[in-house]
Amino acid sequence: METKGWKVTRVNWLLAFGFWLFSCVSCQNHQTESILPTDMQLKPGDVVFRRGEGITSHVVLTADNNGDYSHVGIVVDSCGMLMVVHAVPDEPDYKGDVDRVKMERPEVFFMSTNASIGAVCRPKDPVLARKASEVALKLYRQGVMFDHDYDETDTTRMYCTELVEYAFSRVGHSLADNRRHTVSLPFLHAKCILPSDIYESELLMTVKAF
Repeated sequence: METKGWKVTRVNWLLAFGFWLFSCVSCQNHQTESILPTDMQLKPGDVVFRRGEGITSHVVLTADNNGDYSHVGIVVDSCGMLMVVHAVPDEPDYKGDVDRVKMERPEVFFMSTNASIGAVCRPKDPVLARKASEVALKLYRQGVMFDHDYDETDTTRMYCTELVEYAFSRVGHSLADNRRHTVSLPFLHAKCILPSDIYESELLMTVKAF
């Protein structure tokens, strides 16, 4: 388990390197738009995947050698509006915001600043989809913090795939089953659920990849 000082060092390093990388990419591409297809009809419980180009995304993709995606969220119905709930670091909604479970419009989740490719997977069981989406919405409303230790046993904080797995497991069905990846880095050693562990679930069908 890492110390608080080591955690701060890790976060500062990621922020600094991520800012540098983002600045380089921005110099080459000034256009910002959503990559979500305009004809995509989302439903509550849909599991949405994206691949980013930042340093954190590259770390995930390096560890997840079978995967095409670095981040995942779940679609929810918030007062009649479809939104994406996801747990993400380093994407503050405002100055001073903390890393936490957040909710945003699907178009924002798939903005080109954070997504180069994406996919929408739908649970084959619509009842399961609805129930899991309700669990995810509750986690957002509870203000659950992001889990920088990537500790699946601590459900008071969550990382992206842990949130999706938790939402479905709470209603009786695991997406990741026993699939896990061991991540060994200078600042982190953990056994984690990675996006491919969710994507490979037999309970999901791919509606669209883009």
